[in-house]
Amino acid sequence: MNLATIQRSIPVPAKGCLRPLTDLLVVIKGLPRAIWVLYIGTFLNKFGTFVVPFLALYMTRQGYSLAQAGTAIGAYGAGHLLASIIGGHLADSIGRRNTIVLSMFSTAIAMVLLSYAPSFWMIVLLSGCAGLTGELYRPASMALIADLTPPGHRTAASAAYRVALNAGWAFGPATAGFLAESSFQWLFFGDAFTSFLFGIVALKLLPHGLRGQTKQVKWSAAFKAMRLDRQFTRLCFANLLIALVFFQMASSYGLHVTQAGFSSSTYGMLISVNGLLVVVFEILIVTYAQRFPAKYMIFLGYCLIGLGFGLNAFSFTIPMLVLSMCIFTLGEMISMPVGAGFISELAPPAMRGRYMGTLGFTWATAMMFGPGLGMQLFLAGPTLLWLTCASLGIGAGLVVLQGLSSPNARTVSVAE
Repeated sequence: MNLATIQRSIPVPAKGCLRPLTDLLVVIKGLPRAIWVLYIGTFLNKFGTFVVPFLALYMTRQGYSLAQAGTAIGAYGAGHLLASIIGGHLADSIGRRNTIVLSMFSTAIAMVLLSYAPSFWMIVLLSGCAGLTGELYRPASMALIADLTPPGHRTAASAAYRVALNAGWAFGPATAGFLAESSFQWLFFGDAFTSFLFGIVALKLLPHGLRGQTKQVKWSAAFKAMRLDRQFTRLCFANLLIALVFFQMASSYGLHVTQAGFSSSTYGMLISVNGLLVVVFEILIVTYAQRFPAKYMIFLGYCLIGLGFGLNAFSFTIPMLVLSMCIFTLGEMISMPVGAGFISELAPPAMRGRYMGTLGFTWATAMMFGPGLGMQLFLAGPTLLWLTCASLGIGAGLVVLQGLSSPNARTVSVAE
């Protein structure tokens, strides 16, 4: 079955229907089997992401310093940075399925080797390899979703993909904690096993995607197209700003919670609130968000992300910390799936992988520099950091509001 046939098989609700949630569920239920395979594989892979959240703890228990652990985590981030570009290129050249399979099998090998790394610099090298191999699949996954769903359905499909990611992230680290109680070796093998399993599933059940049906576009032409695409470059810049805010959740935010007098388990609970809200409410929120022009929804979501973290300047009790996390998460649930749907509509089909990879490059860049910059601002004064987060969120929203197409020209909805 070719891509056009798969797209036509997805039910399209009647235009003007007043039951958006019902319509959305009809569309999601009617998504092709390949997308559901991708969702399940993504959940499995993210659930099995055991090593990265515990890498610092593993290294310190092995006798390495915090600075050395930070270097290894930075190497993972550097690998992620490369994966965003290489993964996008591979998705457009060797195909979506082949890229996902390559990513999963090579990740399994990298994790096993990392578990036996005999020295600090081998750990750093293999952490970078794990970051590279483990993130290659993301641009290919997003491009495959866009390949298999017709215009107007891609925001819903992207939202469901994010639910699969967050569901895996919500439950995986807790499982990893129990495994670590027995032996850290189980973390590496568990991570390798789930990656290998997803690779087998992808190899047997996923289609190739667009590759092979269109002529390959050279990187020089793709880069020129992206550079001249003002909407895309503006959205990438705004995404970089908001990603700098996002990665405070895994760095300075933990310090804020503990310095307010709460335990690390409280910090973990607050992070779980974020994942749980996404799993439970994102589909419902996207149902209504996608009925409005995309640029207004992305603007609103980015502002809420900034304001949610900005509120931490005044959050020193559990209720206030939960409130700030809820506002932040609401902004995430509004902006992220709508933004992903917008990019998938914007990207030329033969360049989707590289468009998605370049967008991922902004996240990887923020992952490398955001935590360090945030820690410096936190040391200078926590209030300064949180007000900077608020400013970045609002600034990112304004970049989108002024730079994307007119509401009538670019509306992302379930029914077109």
